[in-house]
Amino acid sequence: MKWVVPIGDMKIAQNPDLLVTDALGSCLCLTVYDPVSGVGGLLRAMLPLSQINLKKADMNPFIFVDTGIPALFEQLVAQETVTLKDNWVVKVAGCGNPMGPREVFKIGNRNYRILRERLASERIRLAAEDIGGTASRTVCLDLASGQTIVRSSGAERVL
Repeated sequence: MKWVVPIGDMKIAQNPDLLVTDALGSCLCLTVYDPVSGVGGLLRAMLPLSQINLKKADMNPFIFVDTGIPALFEQLVAQETVTLKDNWVVKVAGCGNPMGPREVFKIGNRNYRILRERLASERIRLAAEDIGGTASRTVCLDLASGQTIVRSSGAERVL
């Protein structure tokens, strides 16, 4: 089954499902795949830090990178078949600057910085990344193969 993940959301699925998010610009898309169980998750966070609106973060932690990542990990660990974090294949895409180098808020850069801090605190290493730039991306996590596929500017590549 194909599951579409909108902005500020997360989905967990299993083999042979497909998780997809479209029109990714400054948002962060984090994919996590457990090759032992065939279970994975895709997070699409919009903003770096929840401190700008703690009430909103309490209602939906997936809007923010700093609260979305631990919430995704927590829900993955809650899956009975998911193995240790050491087995996970973690990849990131997005964190771009759709407005170009003149973009004032640098949301994409900030999203990426918070991601790196969160992963370091969890002792999780990124397996691959496709970040930055001004082009929009579509990201798919194919749970049948475990591949994260990025489509952008008419090209497709496996991370």
